[in-house]
Amino acid sequence: MKKIYMYSGLAILVLSFIMACQSGKVAYTSGESDIFNSKGNDTVAIANDSLEYEIIIIEPGFDAWLHSVARPEGYYSQQFLENRNQIYVISWNQRVTQPFRYDPDLYTLQIDYDPQTDYGYEVNYKLYNYFIYFQRKYNQRLAGFIPRI
Repeated sequence: MKKIYMYSGLAILVLSFIMACQSGKVAYTSGESDIFNSKGNDTVAIANDSLEYEIIIIEPGFDAWLHSVARPEGYYSQQFLENRNQIYVISWNQRVTQPFRYDPDLYTLQIDYDPQTDYGYEVNYKLYNYFIYFQRKYNQRLAGFIPRI
């Protein structure tokens, strides 16, 4: 009798594990894989002269993805974007410092993001969406969140 319960428990455990693994897969939207495979050179620059900062994102397909796949500006609150960006930046910077564990071709430079600075909506929106784009394109998981659109 105990063996039946053990096998039943094992079957439920295995089934739960399989379902958890399958739920972690990212399903691309239509046209998203075409953008990921594009070879064009996209450069998105975000600057604020009064705060003296500049973010330059050089990633093929990002600008097209931002305008065609990403949620539109205003969809997320600035507070949501700031919270997620802070978490993603910490994870990103940890990976930059571990080139033997994480691909140094993906994680090249640290991001200097101060959670006490108000970068404004546009910067947080584009940075957040870059993290989503990056995770979906390179099948990465920053901070355990599944990158969804």
